[in-house]
Amino acid sequence: MQERENILRIFEETKEALSRRDSSKIKVLSNQTTNTASLTQDPDNIAVAVIIYSLSKILERQDYQELPGWKNFYGIYLSSIDKLIESLKKKDDVSFGKNIRVIRDAISKLSGKLGLHIQEVFRKASINKASRLYDHGISLEKTAKLLGVSLYDLASYAGEKESSDIPESKTVSVSSRIKLVEEMFR
Repeated sequence: MQERENILRIFEETKEALSRRDSSKIKVLSNQTTNTASLTQDPDNIAVAVIIYSLSKILERQDYQELPGWKNFYGIYLSSIDKLIESLKKKDDVSFGKNIRVIRDAISKLSGKLGLHIQEVFRKASINKASRLYDHGISLEKTAKLLGVSLYDLASYAGEKESSDIPESKTVSVSSRIKLVEEMFR
């Protein structure tokens, strides 16, 4: 794993922010992991970026905490973060990967409304982080592959985001549109 010390710091700060239920701090930490992931293109760093960003979005939704299965899911999440921190301290990449999978498995095993909501949060978080990696100069195809999202979803999200940043009185240039299409087919 690349950037071990940085990821350890981010998880430790995330744990501290969790104790205060500070979702905005967790979102900032997620952006820091995205920067690292864009430099290293390491799948573990990318998984961390998605996990931490998703956690910030989940905490923002107070209504999730009222749904059946929340306490169990949240307990697994917290326990996994503790284990991820320990794995990083021990430089145990096998255990680190295992605990990343525990979080993903906990999400896939959720049922009912909570399961649907949290799975959607993770799907959108993956697309969001993929878009951020693309913003850092990684091609659409490579970014989609690294995060396991469809090229179509990523291109749609990146296109929406880019067009929302443009004042209404301006249009997207033909060359910008051609560049987006070329990226889709690389």
